[in-house]
Amino acid sequence: MTRRDFVPFLAAVGVAATADDQPIERKGRLKQCVTGGVFGKGRTLEENARDAAKMGAKGFDLIGPKDWPILKKYGLTPTMVPGFGGTIPNALNRIENHAEIEKLMHEGIDTCSAYGAPNLITFSGNRRGMSDSEGMDNCVLFLNKVKAHAEDKGVNICMELLNSKVNHKDYMNDHTVWGVEVCKRVGSTRVKLLYDIYHLQIMEGDIVRTIRDNIQYLAHFHTGGNPGRHEIDDTQELNYHFVAKVIADLGFQGYVAHEYTPAQGNDPLKSLDTAMRIFDV
Repeated sequence: MTRRDFVPFLAAVGVAATADDQPIERKGRLKQCVTGGVFGKGRTLEENARDAAKMGAKGFDLIGPKDWPILKKYGLTPTMVPGFGGTIPNALNRIENHAEIEKLMHEGIDTCSAYGAPNLITFSGNRRGMSDSEGMDNCVLFLNKVKAHAEDKGVNICMELLNSKVNHKDYMNDHTVWGVEVCKRVGSTRVKLLYDIYHLQIMEGDIVRTIRDNIQYLAHFHTGGNPGRHEIDDTQELNYHFVAKVIADLGFQGYVAHEYTPAQGNDPLKSLDTAMRIFDV
């Protein structure tokens, strides 16, 4: 789909059946899910989960175990589980963090497995003067300690790729080549990357080629429009419909989570319907 085709495509997008409580059944090949931010502020998780299910979402990212009963009520899977893999600035690249995070991650793997949650999120941590090679050694050391447990339980440990240019200054895992090398050195089918398209568009661009070359190391995707991390429609620089088609054509079996913030004045549910239609390929 060219940019010329993309604009009329969006003009033809309708809003979800707001007067109908029947969930929309998305026909595409990709399993779509959401994050809380797509609904804007001033709403409860219950409201968000209800509307996510109505819109045809299959899961909800970044929700911890205490709130999983709400997701279950609406038939949603906790698709990327937080709270067991450190924090963005303080995580696997520092050996002094390993003992605490290792204990948490074993607990998280068991929790995810028991509930059927497919993915657990973790991070490299910030550089703070550390070389990328030392940080990689430390991440590999840690992941080698927990990979057998993840393999046994069928849970993906996903290290997120984030940009260090705009949003997360000094973050180490800020280029695909670095994250992929970590995965290669660990050599586990359960240690992969969370590929955030917004962040990688900022850091390196060349999104489609990079996804095609590294799909075996990518367990999960996040979306967001650049600049601004707003809607993924024609107000930003990527043709997300084409990106979605590429991911689907590669036979990707994981989840794609929408993780943008609606621009001021936009109706969050209309924006989400548009995003899900764009990825309905």
